[in-house]
Amino acid sequence: MADIRFGTLGAANITPNALTQPASRNADVAVVAIAARDRARAVAMAEKEGVEHVVDDYQAVIDHPDVNVVYNPLPISHHHEWTLKALAAGKPVLCEKSFAMNEREAIEMAEAADKAGLLLIEAFHYRYHPVFLRTLEIYHAGSIGDLVRLTGRFHVGLGDRDMPSDSIRMIYETGGGATMDMGCYPLSWLRHFTGEEPEVVSAEAIEGPPNVDLRLVTELRFSSGATGSASGSMMRGDRFVTDLVAEGTKGTLTVNGPLVPHMGHEIRLEVDGETSTETLTKRTTYDYQLDAFVRALNTGEKLATDAEDAVKQMRLIDNAYRAAGMKVRGT
Repeated sequence: MADIRFGTLGAANITPNALTQPASRNADVAVVAIAARDRARAVAMAEKEGVEHVVDDYQAVIDHPDVNVVYNPLPISHHHEWTLKALAAGKPVLCEKSFAMNEREAIEMAEAADKAGLLLIEAFHYRYHPVFLRTLEIYHAGSIGDLVRLTGRFHVGLGDRDMPSDSIRMIYETGGGATMDMGCYPLSWLRHFTGEEPEVVSAEAIEGPPNVDLRLVTELRFSSGATGSASGSMMRGDRFVTDLVAEGTKGTLTVNGPLVPHMGHEIRLEVDGETSTETLTKRTTYDYQLDAFVRALNTGEKLATDAEDAVKQMRLIDNAYRAAGMKVRGT
């Protein structure tokens, strides 16, 4: 039996890419139990992904004797409740982003993990991939000089379609909004690229349903003096784009595809009129994230997207919503 045995809460679409398939490639990991509100969905996923046990409800996943780690890909509105229940049962948690509805919930989750002495991380998988690590290496080597401007974008490619009205992304009560689902990534890129917690200068949103942002652009200022912009969008007409651009006093560093570099990426460095490009491994971000999670479970290593970091991330998201004149999620 594998040392790390996950139970997964729900049958979310992200689960195969984020967990079951990487687990199938890791000898130390197995996914052994699943439950969903619709049992038929859980059964179908279990059969397809090789999960041994389908149980009646989320609590049964947490309590299952074979489960020693919990994966929480539920709607954001359910992250706080079920992460706390897993921690109370003595199970470490890999929690999907966005981590919580707001900073207050994130603090409670982080404090519970700290009190229990258990690992809790937010699943910002990009952070563990060699592409982002190489990006940091280039920047910290001084290749572009002092940072002047940093821009991150994650826009979905809806073409002439609207986001379905019954999607949880379109419902305030489930933690909906472009920033919670897409824009959280650029905000995280900017935080982790600089190693600084930025101040929100302004934010502008386009709303769909009340208090649900279809697009939100946040202007930021860093303590180093650099400025930044982060945008997330799920608006009709937007083309798919995911990129990070760092402009410095000596040059510009551009990463195309920082979100899922295994689907295609390019790191481009422009300095003194000379341009160089590189591409790295196509191994998935989720594989690297799972490797890091297992390593931390075994060694106690502090991870970059741990609960402490998640609190800072949620504080920034809350401040972006406030600056845009919108309600913080969960309030």
